[in-house]
Amino acid sequence: MKKVLLTAALTLICASAAYADHNTGCGLGSLLWAGKADSTVSQSLQATTNGTFGNQTFGITTGTLGCNTPAKFVKSEELNRFVKSNIDNLATDIARGHGENLDAFAELLQVPVEKRTEFAAKLQGNFAKVFTSDQVVLAEVIDNTITVTN
Repeated sequence: MKKVLLTAALTLICASAAYADHNTGCGLGSLLWAGKADSTVSQSLQATTNGTFGNQTFGITTGTLGCNTPAKFVKSEELNRFVKSNIDNLATDIARGHGENLDAFAELLQVPVEKRTEFAAKLQGNFAKVFTSDQVVLAEVIDNTITVTN
């Protein structure tokens, strides 16, 4: 019976070795122990190093340490910069229901081309819900836009 259990345990460990890199994600530990994740010990070293240095978030945000920056994160940063730089012009375009700033805003929000007229109309009709005050901040504009158009 002990031999059967030992054999089953070894089989599980060997089978999980193929997924080692997927289990620990990216980060410094995954780079240091790359190609050596053929055992539970190696996986533990990767995970412990990643956790100890707390570098996975940094790697994901910057696209370093073997991590990829998510496309939505990049789009979000572009969107934030755009709204911050163009908030007054965007308000004018939304109030009119058309304009290049509104078109760019729709593109950054990944609104399909065929739905942009409807998108612009919804924003125009709900202008006061998007721009709730003179002191509205960019995050509120983005959140309010998503709320109004969904």
